[in-house]
Amino acid sequence: MAPTDETAQVAQQSSPFGTTPPSGPPAADTAAPGVRMPRWLPRAMVLALALVAVFQLGSWAFHQLTSLLINILIAFFLALAIEPAVSWMASRGMRRGLATFLVFFGAMIAIAGFITLMGSMLAGQIIKMIEGFPDYLDSVINWINTHFHTDLRRVDIQDSLVHSDWLRKYVQNSATGVLDVSAQVLGGLFKLLTIALFSFYFAADGPRLRRALCSVLPPARQAEVLRAWEIAVDKTGGYLYSRGLMALISGIAHYILLESLGVPYAPVLGVWVGLVSQFIPTIGTYLAGALPMLIAFTIDPWYALWVLIFVVLYQQFENYVLQPKLTAKTVDIHPAVAFGSVIAGTALLGAVGALIAIPAVATLQAFLGAYVKRYDVTDDPRVHGHRTGAQGRLFARVRGLFGR
Repeated sequence: MAPTDETAQVAQQSSPFGTTPPSGPPAADTAAPGVRMPRWLPRAMVLALALVAVFQLGSWAFHQLTSLLINILIAFFLALAIEPAVSWMASRGMRRGLATFLVFFGAMIAIAGFITLMGSMLAGQIIKMIEGFPDYLDSVINWINTHFHTDLRRVDIQDSLVHSDWLRKYVQNSATGVLDVSAQVLGGLFKLLTIALFSFYFAADGPRLRRALCSVLPPARQAEVLRAWEIAVDKTGGYLYSRGLMALISGIAHYILLESLGVPYAPVLGVWVGLVSQFIPTIGTYLAGALPMLIAFTIDPWYALWVLIFVVLYQQFENYVLQPKLTAKTVDIHPAVAFGSVIAGTALLGAVGALIAIPAVATLQAFLGAYVKRYDVTDDPRVHGHRTGAQGRLFARVRGLFGR
């Protein structure tokens, strides 16, 4: 049979040793079908894009609502602080709404009275400074003319100030600043109103809020949430009331000192020292003592020194005698922990964080202390700070020699 073209082609490609070489790549028309995209890949890409979009939207919304969330946090802690008083009145037959209103009304009266007293004191001091400014300026001009042999007059200085470009620019900037201050004041009033409304509803509808929160939790979790809520109320209310009591004692003590020295506005200054020193952490004592010292200095420099000595001595008495007894059952936390919590709260939320840092840390400490298991400490000398080993024996011998 005659060989065909295909057999001849195979014979030409055959090896001289009789073996057939491996075939080449398949032709295009005989190639395997193309690899398809996995069915889950489009859905995964859509899900990833959706998650990124949700994250971006949530981040934008969080940044936009940060101010509102901070106001709600402040309102929640204020509601926790007044919860004991509201519950006490409600337990005696008064409606919670009326009890909350009475507590808020009393607090508003106290704050308004304090602001009125401070405003009258500052207005009196400013009027006194304005009335005495010409005499003070005359004394300065006379001193300059005497020591530098000049011929300055108050009228010439006033005319140069009135017609100066510096005064004109200062008045223009002050007018612009007044608008900015007005806007800030209105914004601050709106924030205070927001905090007051949220705090009122949190306190008045406390039981309903707790029921709504517990209704979405299993019974075991409900008990934990109610326990945490009770601890938060005890610690926050205890912190506020202990600070209020210490502020009252501090205000009375400083009022007696200032009244005995004859410093004007002694009642207002006593209230100022009591509130600022207790409710502004860390630096409140120094801010509180600066104003009475300044006013006492205008009367007699020695009075300012007496005020400084009394402030320092009273602070030591408060730190080592008064505060441990009043806060032993409310916010018993280590001073280093309190200082660190104030710094952390200031870094996170500013002045608001500094105010709520101590009750928040006290609440967390009490809540964790209820679930952390503790053991008896072994009777080891190292627990009491005594050294062991060669160094301990050496110090023991040295103490023995000195004892002999």
